[in-house]
Amino acid sequence: MPSTERASIIKLHMVGVTASKIAKRLNASRFTAQKAIKRYKELGTLSDRPRSGCPKTAITPNVVKKVRDKISRNATKSMRKMTKALEVSERSVRRICHNKPKGKCYKKQKCHALTPSMRAARIERCDQLLRRFDKARCLEIVFSDEKLFTIEASLNHQNDRILVRNVEEANQSGRLVERKGHPRQLMVWTAITSDGKSDLVFVEEGVKIDSSLYLEDILKKNLLPWTRNHFGGRSFLFQQHGALAHKSKEVQGWLQRELSDSVSSSEWPPYSSDLNLLDYVIWRYLESKGCATPHRSLDSLRRSLIKAWKEMHVYYMRAVVDSFHDRLRACARAKGGIFET
Repeated sequence: MPSTERASIIKLHMVGVTASKIAKRLNASRFTAQKAIKRYKELGTLSDRPRSGCPKTAITPNVVKKVRDKISRNATKSMRKMTKALEVSERSVRRICHNKPKGKCYKKQKCHALTPSMRAARIERCDQLLRRFDKARCLEIVFSDEKLFTIEASLNHQNDRILVRNVEEANQSGRLVERKGHPRQLMVWTAITSDGKSDLVFVEEGVKIDSSLYLEDILKKNLLPWTRNHFGGRSFLFQQHGALAHKSKEVQGWLQRELSDSVSSSEWPPYSSDLNLLDYVIWRYLESKGCATPHRSLDSLRRSLIKAWKEMHVYYMRAVVDSFHDRLRACARAKGGIFET
């Protein structure tokens, strides 16, 4: 109970007001008033009872102030260094950082360097797409992309951990993820929408995706049959990013003739991997599953990716596509800048 409320109860009690009337006057429960009066009669003071347990010796106002001052001067200073400087336990420093200033620790991340002209282009295209699509219309977009996968195991520096007794045991348990100068790699293309996904399309090692290969082997042989089978008579929009092979006159002309609608290369926000659903979600998930361990051959890599792709549920696609409209708005609010947390 706040001390001000307790003081008001005792003040009225001292002039003869009953507990019931005190409760009504202060808009408090009668039990609260009776408890405060009883406590005052026992202790003869408004102060708190002596606390049980050990008194605070580390998280004192002076130490909290020192931690706050160090954070304000250098927010990147590690907690271990602050522990040594303040001569308190690391646990106490962490409790102060997390509870007293209500702080959170964020990992530094690499991001694309956006110039003012890049930001202006991003916000202009985002505003155009927001005017063109509402949240429901975004569910009809077919998002497409391609990515290079290697036979090496994937590595997440933030989440991949090994719990062992020492570094020797960690090394034996897979702590070291080997990297080669030029590992064998496989280009993969696919497309997703809110209620489905196309098959994975593999481009043979060493083959460059130019406009001719993109048009003949990917759009005509894979995208077109899949969209006809999946959508039937329903309308949809096709999205692709602004790669050179995608922007050729042959590809753009074919899209206008064969597909009912599409997001042209001139409409898609440039420098926007953070808006590409496959780039920031789907590929990461597929790589974590299909490349959890290194592969001896491209055939092994191909089989693993296909297996992981088949196991990806359609509900996951819906959740991913649902986020697209919100990400467009987030980019617009950030004035074309970085908006991911």
